[in-house]
Amino acid sequence: MAISSSPLAAAILAAMILGLAAPARAEGPPVEVATVSPRPLGHRVEAVGSLRSDESVVIRPEVGGRITKILFEEGRPVAAGAPLIELDASTQEAELALARAELKLAEADAERARTLFAQKTGTGRALDEAQARLASARASVDLATAQFAKTRIAAPFAGVLGLRQVSVGDVIQPGQAIVNLEAIDPLKLDFAVPDSLLSQVAPGQLVEVTVDALPERHFAGEVYAVDPLIDDGDRAIALRALVPNPDGVLRPGLFARVSLGLGTTEGAILIPEQALVARDGAFVVYRLADGKVMAVPVTLGLRRAGEVEILDGIAAGDTIVTSGQQRLRDGIAVEVVGPDGTPVSPPPRTDG
Repeated sequence: MAISSSPLAAAILAAMILGLAAPARAEGPPVEVATVSPRPLGHRVEAVGSLRSDESVVIRPEVGGRITKILFEEGRPVAAGAPLIELDASTQEAELALARAELKLAEADAERARTLFAQKTGTGRALDEAQARLASARASVDLATAQFAKTRIAAPFAGVLGLRQVSVGDVIQPGQAIVNLEAIDPLKLDFAVPDSLLSQVAPGQLVEVTVDALPERHFAGEVYAVDPLIDDGDRAIALRALVPNPDGVLRPGLFARVSLGLGTTEGAILIPEQALVARDGAFVVYRLADGKVMAVPVTLGLRRAGEVEILDGIAAGDTIVTSGQQRLRDGIAVEVVGPDGTPVSPPPRTDG
């Protein structure tokens, strides 16, 4: 058949030739994709707790008496053994002096009885009685010394003193509160986690702590004790950690938000949360292979900062759809585009 040489026929022929030479554009809806790569995933559990003093005590006298000296300043740190309170000790001093005088006499009587017994002019009974009186006198001195010592009250450990409840001249009774003493470096952190984590918690695990009073700061600590008794009310495991507090900014009684590290999974499969599609009460992810997509049911693990762990359904190296799932159905071809909508080649599969 002859081909017309008219200008219209030539234009039609040129268009047909150009159409055959142009690359075929992929059919189907545009989607954005990503290749799954395994990464380490730290497992954590969130909890709430309270900060407590490492050591805490209310200073109380063992004996009654009138306060003669207050040797501390409220709210200030003190060293272990630092004197805090002196009580009037005139009675105890007199009793100690009497006990020492009786001890001196008992020592002389015992020495005389030993000499007489050695010279065979004294009896064994007399020597025994003298030695018994000596032992009793020594015990009386020890008792008087202990009673005198109780009129001088010292700090049992290093810490920070609270607000005193007494004044010089007060007559206090045994057991009456004088001042509280708190050891605040380090602090104890008490918190609880569900009993389902029993096999995953142990001393030595690290915690990250924040408090509402200091929202811009994060504090590190370490679990050192796990309560063997599980609370039968809320089925929780009580844990206790130590949180260093060298600058003293944390205080006992603060409410704490706790993030407990439970270890790391190597080679975890993490995908963007937007890749998930809800379907029939479960989740699927569209996987791309040979230019076509297929919905794959997945089992979810931990979530963190816009990502979710996939426990089953997706493997390392898979290419998944992260945007544009609304128009997808199983087996259709898609066009892979970048964030700006420009067509791109799909990434090759990798075996992570």
